[in-house]
Amino acid sequence: MFPASVEETQKALEAHHYIADKGLSVAVFLALRLGRPLLLEGEPGVGKTEIVKVLAQMLSTRLIRLQCYEGLDLNSAVYEWDYARQMMQIRLLEASGERDQEKVRHEVFGTEFLLKRPLLQALESANGKAPVLLIDELDRADEEFEAFLLEFLSDWQITVPEIGTFRAEKPPVVVITSNRTREIHDALKRRCMYYWIDYPSFAKELRIVQEKVPGVPEKLAQQAVAFVQELRKQDLYKAPGVAETLDWASSLLALGQTELSSDVVEETLGVLLKYQDDVVKAKNQARDLLAKAQMPTAL
Repeated sequence: MFPASVEETQKALEAHHYIADKGLSVAVFLALRLGRPLLLEGEPGVGKTEIVKVLAQMLSTRLIRLQCYEGLDLNSAVYEWDYARQMMQIRLLEASGERDQEKVRHEVFGTEFLLKRPLLQALESANGKAPVLLIDELDRADEEFEAFLLEFLSDWQITVPEIGTFRAEKPPVVVITSNRTREIHDALKRRCMYYWIDYPSFAKELRIVQEKVPGVPEKLAQQAVAFVQELRKQDLYKAPGVAETLDWASSLLALGQTELSSDVVEETLGVLLKYQDDVVKAKNQARDLLAKAQMPTAL
């Protein structure tokens, strides 16, 4: 059962520990109500994948994830045959004296030898509920796969030549994410509801930290979030996302910190930043960034 309003959607997300702003709640509500795929774009670590996990929990249904990458083919995304078992079946049929080629073909290309990959799995409902399908980082896949995906989202069916056509009784709830390393084709964008997830404000990110890292001292949480917010303003190769903020807050808590100091900042920058040039740059600016993070106006 889908939420009946935008407000219910926002409350349901928050009940599952996802802090969503009004715009994102509207996009999720409309995608569910209109049965349209939801395309989420934004920098890595801003919560695109997390909201899909929460959506599956919220709808009490299973989550199917297709992780995209360069060279992703239909065998990995849709289906392939279990060749080892097929060869064994052929040998068993030959040993039994079976010579009818049509019967052998029928025996070997049965559904029991079909390995269903995420897109084919997504056409199957369980307990009357359609799954949530996450197509993660579509921008990493080739454009040929994107073209196939457009057809899949239009027809909600897949044809396996040896068996027939699989159709969805209930279309899955589809969320597509992109880090925008390349542009998604306009034809696919037109098929989707769209929302850009930006880095959160200080107040929102503080709420997220307090929600996701229970037990973190309030002063430490405020200083950590303020420091990350200042760090994102720097000219970095890869700015830290919300995921890194949460990891850092958890690390500081594990180290027994109650507030930030320049030493602990420099010692734990590797939790926030994953490139050496960024770490060096942040170390050089750590004292100034820390001073800004500790100013009352930063809070």
